[in-house]
Amino acid sequence: MTTISSAGAMPRTGGSILDKERTIATAGFNRWLVPPAALCIHLCIGMAYGFSVFWLPLSRAIGLTAPKACPDMTLVQELFTTTCDWKVASMGWMYTLFFVFLGVSAAIWGGWLERVGPRKAGFVAALCWCGGLFLGAIGIITHQLWLMWLGSGVIGGVGLGLGYISPVSTLVKWFPDRRGMATGMAIMGFGGGAMIGAPLANLLMNYFKTPTSVGVWETFVAMGVIYFVFMTIGAFRYRIPPAGWRPEGWTPPDKANAMISQYNVHLKDAHKTPQFWLIWGVLCLNVSAGIGVIGMASPMLQEIFAGKLIGLPDLGFNALTAAQKATIAGIAAGFTGLLSLFNIGGRFFWASLSDKIGRKNTYYCFFLLGIALYALAPTFAAMGSKLLFVLGFGIILSMYGGGFATVPAYLADMFGTQFVGAIHGRLLTAWSTAGIIGPVVVNYIREFQLAAGVKPDQLYNTTMYILCAMLIAGLICNYLIKPVDPKWYMREAEVAKLQTATASASGPSGSFGIGFGGLDARAALFWAFVGLPLAWGVWITLQSAAKIF
Repeated sequence: MTTISSAGAMPRTGGSILDKERTIATAGFNRWLVPPAALCIHLCIGMAYGFSVFWLPLSRAIGLTAPKACPDMTLVQELFTTTCDWKVASMGWMYTLFFVFLGVSAAIWGGWLERVGPRKAGFVAALCWCGGLFLGAIGIITHQLWLMWLGSGVIGGVGLGLGYISPVSTLVKWFPDRRGMATGMAIMGFGGGAMIGAPLANLLMNYFKTPTSVGVWETFVAMGVIYFVFMTIGAFRYRIPPAGWRPEGWTPPDKANAMISQYNVHLKDAHKTPQFWLIWGVLCLNVSAGIGVIGMASPMLQEIFAGKLIGLPDLGFNALTAAQKATIAGIAAGFTGLLSLFNIGGRFFWASLSDKIGRKNTYYCFFLLGIALYALAPTFAAMGSKLLFVLGFGIILSMYGGGFATVPAYLADMFGTQFVGAIHGRLLTAWSTAGIIGPVVVNYIREFQLAAGVKPDQLYNTTMYILCAMLIAGLICNYLIKPVDPKWYMREAEVAKLQTATASASGPSGSFGIGFGGLDARAALFWAFVGLPLAWGVWITLQSAAKIF
């Protein structure tokens, strides 16, 4: 049965509470309630970046006080052993599983998300991400590495993909006037998840630790429960605008922008266009350079500055004692946290800026500024300037995050808003690819340099110039992006048929009683709900980062 409420409200239909039709906004709804709903999900799945906090405790899960090592054990044997502790390197494969399955699941189920709506996709993401944590806890209890990989890595990775793309299409449609800013607000949560999750995990592990347990499986369960509550709240607060909705009084700019299409391209055709693959290359190359730095940020700072970090400028890394190395490792952890803060801020700053200067120009900034900063990094290191080095890489990481936050709006500009979430899902295979390319390039060049006898403070010079070359290739891809050929545009009748489920009872277009919205009491409370944990994470990060200087 369908009912129509008064004052121009939108129709709601019976059926499951997860149905797309049950999420259509009614008159009086405030669109500013949607970004914090997205943050509820992204701040939880963003803990994927912080999973390394579990590796050292898990490496002594059996030995408790020290790892019970089995040096001759192969990786296959390690997957099933119950008598030997796992190696940190073996657990590190979790990152590969996370980001490969994020990209694959987003590509496979992006079209499904568009059909069923963000609420069902967000709830399934909560089931997968948190269910993966619970299954991972069982893997830790039974000491089966394969089970932890399957739970947290594979099933959790599917949750990452669905949760990551769940708000994209919805936010782009709610904020036609500020596409970049809207997606930036949500996607910055993914970068900030580790800032909350990592210190929270440390607190929980210390709380649950006993003489017979390192406290990790208990932490997995506790965080799974916390995350499920937050993600479910976010999923059920999602609302989609009715077809034809636009903010009251807002009209598209009179001056047509050739790089912002007024038409839609179907999901089945988007990947047939050169624009899709050029944007794929732009994202892959920008992310490959940034993700390689993220993975090596801590050892990079330690090996380049060594004794300078503790007031002993004449001591190189190899000349430091074990105690001194432990001290600078703590300082380097602050550097990693500070990069995370730049990563988050960049997602909002650059995406918002793209609304003013355009997506293509924003990516020009990423590549040109990135090339200059990567090229200057060896000079900053040779000067011994910690400030310039940290600031330079902070800006680089802001553009890494900014690339993620800007690309959904870039896709909406190119292909329209009808299938932008699903197209974005397919594009995220670029992230999966970059997750392999970036770390491999940085790690293997470092090993090659070490074998060649290069000094620790000069290990990364060649790497920086290779990353410059990758950014030059990205710059060329961005230059080649032109408007989509009109032959790929959907007919208006096709779009209207797809939008039937969200059609308004009041007419084909208008505000339907839903305006620009603002920070009313409900919106303020919801923003505080997600903002206070994020502020706590920022505070912890700044305390740690202060040790660098």
